[in-house]
Amino acid sequence: MHIPDGYLSPATCAVAFAAAAPVWYVASRKVKAKLHTKLVPLMAVVSAFSFVVMMFNLPLPGGTTGHAVGMGLAAIVLGPWAAVLSISTALLIQAVFFGDGGITAYGANAFNMAIVGTFVSYWVYVLIAGRSAPTSPVRAVAAGISGYVGINVAAFFAALEFGIQPLLFVDATGAPLYAPYPLAIAVPAMMAGHLTIAGLAEAAIGAGLVRALQRYEPELLGAGTLSPSAPTRVWWQTRALWFGLAVFMILSPIGLIAGGTAWGEWSVEDLADPAARQDIARASGNVVPPATVPSGLKALDGLWNAPFPDYAPTFLDNKSVGYVLSAVMGSGLVLLVFLVVGALPGRRASTRLPD
Repeated sequence: MHIPDGYLSPATCAVAFAAAAPVWYVASRKVKAKLHTKLVPLMAVVSAFSFVVMMFNLPLPGGTTGHAVGMGLAAIVLGPWAAVLSISTALLIQAVFFGDGGITAYGANAFNMAIVGTFVSYWVYVLIAGRSAPTSPVRAVAAGISGYVGINVAAFFAALEFGIQPLLFVDATGAPLYAPYPLAIAVPAMMAGHLTIAGLAEAAIGAGLVRALQRYEPELLGAGTLSPSAPTRVWWQTRALWFGLAVFMILSPIGLIAGGTAWGEWSVEDLADPAARQDIARASGNVVPPATVPSGLKALDGLWNAPFPDYAPTFLDNKSVGYVLSAVMGSGLVLLVFLVVGALPGRRASTRLPD
């Protein structure tokens, strides 16, 4: 679901960024008043967890791959506004340092996963959980369903963004300039994998971790509702979550097992390679991509050279070790961001925007 550079037109990227920017602004205003509560370390661990979870590639129908995001868990634990910032941070670090998702498409990726997916997950969770007790099993069920719905709505938005490209942006001959497949192919191809494997993975993560928090750290489930006068941040209170994150880091090479490429994330080389083109066609309703690589896509491909592309540091020959190191580096960068945020001068807002 990480849209690369070149698959969306500059105009589409600009619109997506313009749609995301006011949400980021409001989210930062709402979270600002809580910068000196335990919400900050919780945002850090949730953001790092989302980063690592997205490294676990899963085999999907059609020979492609997909992944969970952790958007449902983030929305429930942090509240939707803090979750938007946490997942947006994870996506930014992935794009800049690891080339997972395009720099030009960052606004679209954040809009789909961090904003649309998060808010849909939160609303579904609230609707199902209702007034049930915080430790009720109903909450875990609601977490699973909310994550499933959220990631599928996010995938649907990504499919729409892919699918409108050949309808709106073509060259003088009518050939697509960016993403090559129209809505009739993009939507079924994207949704097939998310309605099945990726959606179920998101549901399992949300339900399982909420149930674990209910049992071992129930107070963390209310961190998203902390008031500005809540106790100062205490990083050790989230130590259990960091321990769990460490386990996920160690297991991250499992994400290398799944073969293939996520739908819509093919490289220019893939689109030009005969064998890869056959795989792309199988994942796209047996419709082959254009004979030549779309010119707009080719022009924007490689716009940014990430230091550690594909989570594979060039100074390591062992892919599994490189993957674990990337998970550690990414989580460390997330932690650094929130350490800086937590160290900002405490300006508690005199007024607080309504939740």
